Amino acid sequence: MLNQSQSQGPFQCGYQGNFPGLLKGDSQNRVQLQMSQKRVQLQMNQKRDQRQMNQNRSGGIDRALQRQRGFSLIEVSIVTAIVLLLAIIGIPAVGSYVIENKVPKVGEELARFVLQTKVNAPNGASEPYLGIATSNFANLVRESSIFSVSGTEASPKVLHGLGKAGEVTVAPADLGAAFAITLSNVNHVACPAIASVLQRVSDSIKVDGNIIKDGTTNYSALATEALCTKGDVNTFVFTAS
Repeated sequence: MLNQSQSQGPFQCGYQGNFPGLLKGDSQNRVQLQMSQKRVQLQMNQKRDQRQMNQNRSGGIDRALQRQRGFSLIEVSIVTAIVLLLAIIGIPAVGSYVIENKVPKVGEELARFVLQTKVNAPNGASEPYLGIATSNFANLVRESSIFSVSGTEASPKVLHGLGKAGEVTVAPADLGAAFAITLSNVNHVACPAIASVLQRVSDSIKVDGNIIKDGTTNYSALATEALCTKGDVNTFVFTAS
C-alpha cells in the first residue's frame, strides 16, 4: 500500500516541474510587451519630433516670406503724400533761410563795389561816374560764388540770388555826378536787411519808388520793412556820389 507521500509524489513532482515554466513564459511575455510599448512610444516620439520640425520649418518660411514682402500700394501712397506735404511746407522755409544767409554776403560785395568806385573816381570831375555800367560790377564779381554772371563782357547779366531772376544793374545818376545800383525782384525776406547793410555807403535809398533815405530822410529799418511787398517783387535803388 502506498503511503501518502508516495501517492502525492507524481502530482507534486509534476506540479513543481511545470510551474516554473509558466512563470518563465509570463516573464518573457511581459518583457515583449514592455519592448512593444517602448517601440510604440519611440515611434510616437519620432512622429511628434517630425511634426515639430515641420512646424518650425513652415514658420521659418512664413517669417522669411513676411520679411521679404514688399510695400503695398496704400503704404506707398501714404509715404508719398507725407513726403509731398513736407516738401510743400519745407521748401519755402528752406528758400527763405538761404536768402537770409545770403543777404550779408551780397551786401558786403555791393558795399565793396561802392567804396572801390568812389576811390577810383577822378578827382575834381563834375561827372565822375558818367561812363559807369553793369559791366564794371560784373568784372568785380565774375569769379564770385555769391553772384551769377552771364552774357558778354559788354552786356553782362548779373543775378543777385535774393529773389527769382533778380538782377543787379549799375548806371549813372544825376547826370554822372552819382551812380545807382538797382536790385530787382528782391524777396521780402531780404527786406530790410539788404537796405540796412548798404545804407552806410549810400546817399539815398528807394524801395519800389519810395524814399527811405536821402538828405532829409533818416534811414529806418521798420519803415523799410513796412514798404516791402511779400514775394520776389521788391526793387531797391541805392545811389552813391
